[in-house]
Amino acid sequence: MSEEFPAIQGGGSLILAWQIRNKRVLVVGGGEVAAGRILNVLNADAKVIVISPRSGLNPEVVHRIEKGQVTYYDRKFESSDLDNVDMVLTAIDDPATSTFIWKLCKERKIAANIADVPPECDFYFGSVHRDGPLQIMVSTNGNGPKLASIVRKQIAANLPVNVGAAVQKVGMLRKKLRKVAPEVEEGPKRMGWMSMVCAEWSFEELVEMDEEDMDRLLGFYKPNTVPTFKEVRLGGEAEELAFDGSFGWWI
Repeated sequence: MSEEFPAIQGGGSLILAWQIRNKRVLVVGGGEVAAGRILNVLNADAKVIVISPRSGLNPEVVHRIEKGQVTYYDRKFESSDLDNVDMVLTAIDDPATSTFIWKLCKERKIAANIADVPPECDFYFGSVHRDGPLQIMVSTNGNGPKLASIVRKQIAANLPVNVGAAVQKVGMLRKKLRKVAPEVEEGPKRMGWMSMVCAEWSFEELVEMDEEDMDRLLGFYKPNTVPTFKEVRLGGEAEELAFDGSFGWWI
């Protein structure tokens, strides 16, 4: 009797959320494509170095330089630019130089992306929808960037308008839960309980949840139950009434 398991499709790439906070990212080029790359890595809190003659700078790149958001060198690429760099992105109309940079990166084991040359890329940039902490990436593995953008827009159009704020509140609750139950062995229970909260409460309720609601909700973690949002709110109102004596018979 054979068991059914997912079929291996192959030909894809492993989509990961790569943490590059405070990593040194070198961007070679200053045109429109480079501007997009720079924004992507700045949004990930990287330390960005831009190498490009000033004559080829895109207005957005100029803005980043003038605001001090990147470190800029007004010249062409030099091999020494790879010293102490964690990632390299190139976006220049010079195939020979791009390939030269790619080969140097391979020798130094530096992750690199050569714009519009999929064979010379350790990773690809997908089309990303961003709403606060929520990020959704659509990748075509370098086959069709424009198509990825179309698919991403269709997905984004069907998302709740407040989904990003809901994710932010869930993150706050998760941090509080780790303080309540910090033990490593509690991991599976924490994950299971947070999953129940996300399934039980609507996006609107998650957005409306304040810190007092979170603290009351966490009281249900140990018995591994999840009350409704209304029950949590009503419980808070009951506590306030009992505290000020308005309904002494509750005390």
